[in-house]
Amino acid sequence: MDPSRISLRRFQLSDVDDFLKWASDDKVTRYLRWNTITSREEALSYLEKVAIPQPYRRSICLDDRSIGYFSIKPEAGDDKCRAHLGYAVSSEYWGQGIATAALKMAVSSVFKEFPGLVRLEAFVEVENQGSQKVLEKVGFLKEGLLRKYGFCKGEIRDMIVYSFLSTDIIK
Repeated sequence: MDPSRISLRRFQLSDVDDFLKWASDDKVTRYLRWNTITSREEALSYLEKVAIPQPYRRSICLDDRSIGYFSIKPEAGDDKCRAHLGYAVSSEYWGQGIATAALKMAVSSVFKEFPGLVRLEAFVEVENQGSQKVLEKVGFLKEGLLRKYGFCKGEIRDMIVYSFLSTDIIK
């Protein structure tokens, strides 16, 4: 995949059809805390009320068409030194290096955009091998297993915690 075709930008209402295409795929939303989007109206509402207002939720685009997202959620107060990373890419594009390229782009800019940020964290379900590979390719360090740590889709699940520090080098 030619990395010049990949970009990151804020979501727009005009992304609704592209967003619906991947957000309605149970394979994509399986490990996300939000549920599969089932209609154009629901997709539009999600974009308006969740994706667009969040200060650092970006669309991962291929040729300027939304095929996924990533988000950075900084902690507050004394914990503002760390932020949580989340992402997903359309299953149509899995295994093509798009998620890896997009996260490299995001990580290279996030420490500049958030003064005082020192640590990015990603929590990945044990079964989500693809996401673990993406994080490791970017340069995230696998820190360990958190047993029965994350609540998702009605279950408390085991999670693996990954980190990337502002002093780390993107691979």
